Amino acid sequence: METNLMPGRAHRLPLGRLALTAIAPVAWGSTYYVTREYLPGDAALWGGVFRALPAGLILLLICRRLPRGSWWWKSLVLGTLNIGAFFALVYAVARLLPSSIAATTMAVSAGVLMLLAWPLLGERPKRWPLIGAALGFLGVAIMVFDGQSKISMLGILLSLTAMGISSVGFILAKKWSSGQPIVDTTAWQLVAGGLLLLPFAWLIQGPPPALDRQAVLGFGYLSVVATAIAFLAWFSGLRHLPSGTVGLLGPLNPVAGVILGTLLAAESLGIQSLGGMALVLSGVLLGLLANRAQPRTSPRDRVHAATP
Repeated sequence: METNLMPGRAHRLPLGRLALTAIAPVAWGSTYYVTREYLPGDAALWGGVFRALPAGLILLLICRRLPRGSWWWKSLVLGTLNIGAFFALVYAVARLLPSSIAATTMAVSAGVLMLLAWPLLGERPKRWPLIGAALGFLGVAIMVFDGQSKISMLGILLSLTAMGISSVGFILAKKWSSGQPIVDTTAWQLVAGGLLLLPFAWLIQGPPPALDRQAVLGFGYLSVVATAIAFLAWFSGLRHLPSGTVGLLGPLNPVAGVILGTLLAAESLGIQSLGGMALVLSGVLLGLLANRAQPRTSPRDRVHAATP
């Protein structure tokens, strides 16, 4: 008996969907520079409130729907992981680390998302995307331990903590949000996260700080562009793409951070840091191109392959 095998077809990368999702890490990479240069330095909790709550209320006005059933507690969980705790930590990190280093440490989220998606979503990581993520880890380590500048290890620890809790939150958001409009679930998370931060900000940091025009513009950018628009793009990508593919776009965060930090904040990067950044970007390209090269067979192809 002879088996006729139909040739597989290669994946075509959904470039439009990838470009839309990439808005998020690029916008997030700019938050470090904006926070460092334009916002008050001693208001991390209030900074999270000012960023999350206006963005959530804007999206809530658009969707005009409140959570129902289990989405009340799910919104609180996701709002804590993805918004409240994450925003407060990122605000603190932006005051402790240069923009380029702060953004680059978040690049390890690519590997973390792949590993978490395996037990929680059943998305088994593939070999080459994992190798690409490992290159990202290595590149981050090289940049962090660049002898050109003194790095705050507290800042590194807080940055990795922010990356870890948000990665768990992103995976849970993908798992729970199936069938729910993305605008709705994003609005609920942002409002919940902002409201959860509010009492802690008041108790720990006192009344909200006075904001000058520069700070108002900075928070306006962070709330509308780097929060409302960015999270809609990110959750849309998680809805339609594998978690590992979305995670591989995370290193665009440090690309934006490095560009802004170098060009606008006069931050210097040594040869070692540039080499680490090259490894990070190489990991992204390797993972995406490997996904594209994976053969894919249609149901009819599989029927032909199994027919003697």
